[in-house]
Amino acid sequence: MHRLFSSSLLRKLFPASLAIKRENLPADLTAGATFAIVNVPQAMGNAVLAGVNPVFGLYALIVAAPVGALFTSSIFMNVSTTGALSVAAGDALFYVADDQKTVALVTLVFLIGAFQLLFGVLKLGNMIRFVSHSVMTGFITGIALLIVLGQIDDLTGYSSRLNNSVLQLADLLLNLNQIKPLTFIVGVITIGLIVGFGYTRLNKYALVLALAVVTLLNTTVTALTDIGPTPLVADIATIPRSLPYPMLPGLELIYGLLLPAMAIAIIGLVQGAGVGQSYPNPDGKYPDVSRDFSGQGIANIATGLFQGIPCGGSMSGTAVSVNAGAKSRWSNIFAGLFVAVIVLLFIGIVKLIPMSALAGLLVVVGFQNIRPRDVILVWHTNRIARVAMLLTLLATLTIPLQFAILVGVAISILLHVIQSSNQIRVTEFVPVEGGFPVEKPVPVELSSHQTTVLFPYGSLFFASASTFEKSLPKVGEAQRAVVILILRGQTEMGSTLIGVLRRYSEALQTNGGRLMLVGVSNELRDQLDRTDAISAIGEQNLFMAKAELGTAMNEAISTAQIWLDQQPESQATP
Repeated sequence: MHRLFSSSLLRKLFPASLAIKRENLPADLTAGATFAIVNVPQAMGNAVLAGVNPVFGLYALIVAAPVGALFTSSIFMNVSTTGALSVAAGDALFYVADDQKTVALVTLVFLIGAFQLLFGVLKLGNMIRFVSHSVMTGFITGIALLIVLGQIDDLTGYSSRLNNSVLQLADLLLNLNQIKPLTFIVGVITIGLIVGFGYTRLNKYALVLALAVVTLLNTTVTALTDIGPTPLVADIATIPRSLPYPMLPGLELIYGLLLPAMAIAIIGLVQGAGVGQSYPNPDGKYPDVSRDFSGQGIANIATGLFQGIPCGGSMSGTAVSVNAGAKSRWSNIFAGLFVAVIVLLFIGIVKLIPMSALAGLLVVVGFQNIRPRDVILVWHTNRIARVAMLLTLLATLTIPLQFAILVGVAISILLHVIQSSNQIRVTEFVPVEGGFPVEKPVPVELSSHQTTVLFPYGSLFFASASTFEKSLPKVGEAQRAVVILILRGQTEMGSTLIGVLRRYSEALQTNGGRLMLVGVSNELRDQLDRTDAISAIGEQNLFMAKAELGTAMNEAISTAQIWLDQQPESQATP
């Protein structure tokens, strides 16, 4: 533990400089204030998605944005609430009793941060390659649909007894007469105002302006008429006018939240990696992914301890900040400070926001998270990408999200293995006197007293063994045939592939032929030696890789020709 949090490690995690440049101060202040105003309503909505007090979304902004700015490699990355993380957290906390929900949230977010920090310290930034674009597109699309469907209760006033969001929609369609008109109208007006303001110069502030207008209208109508009030934010939770206070995780809850925390940590890291690759640092270099992992982890540990909902690299939050003129890390630090001011001075106004207005806001956010261009791109890529996207989308809509992302990763790996195993292809190289070899299809069967040079395209690993073996020309009745297999670039093979080589070599030797392996790396030779494959194939049939391309192949061809010329036709073994 001492080594994990040593001073040298903290120096690696902490940015080189936090000095405020006077010329950047106005721009960073403006960007911080803009972010705070724009994201306050969305953070509250995300807290609703997580099934906790809306103010916990504001607490997350107060803590995560500044702490993330201190420790991420990305200068501009905004670490704040996201719909995907919030829906996943709400799914993980769904069955937790109300009186335990806050401490469960603290425990969950703390664990998420711990996993992310661990991934960063272990330099596992490359792990995101195991989550394919098709899987992430299916997952994000599913999350977006869940966000929209999850607003049915607050948007319509009809509370379904069913748990699944898709089934809740079906239940609503069977009970349209249970919709509360005023509640539904408030939500629809909110959606219309957000869309309308989005086409004006005030589009950055569309969420805030829509909530302000609807809150004012709802308060006025309630005060001047006999129409019953719609449920407000203040009706569902106590909203304190104070900054968050620290709370320790519940040790007894850790075991049950480990798997959800790890899954949500992966979701956040994949989203954050996308932000880092979209917004390079001012020097033009892209951020270090592993250090971004660590920064998000530290931010979530701090956020959890102060009752915030889980946070991650936010594409929309980063875009708002950058478009508002952010110049340095201080824009995100100022953002957290401005949200704290809002909590202390204006939380009374926040309490008056109708819940159906927040639901309308989240419906818009949900639809904004659907990326038709990405869906179309994946759909037209190939069948495997299409299947991966659809299976992940289906899993997201039907099973708990902590399992859905793991299913998506498993689907990515499985489909990659299937695709790679089917992509293996073997061709024949025909030598040309004084020129370059000519590539031809592999013959169906070998010819007697002839040398055949083969080159495999693709990755030779256990899953491709069957395809590779079927691609080799049949030995059949061919006598004293020589097969030269070029293995340049193959650093290792599994036992399955080594078994294929042994069987093929034995088949050739039975008819007096031999198998020569060309371009063998030192690593592959050691593996062949350890598995006793060299003794079966023959030390004299190994030709090590040379720096000059073609040297080992020409040497093997020359050796094969000399051997064939020296063998009397009656001899049956090499």
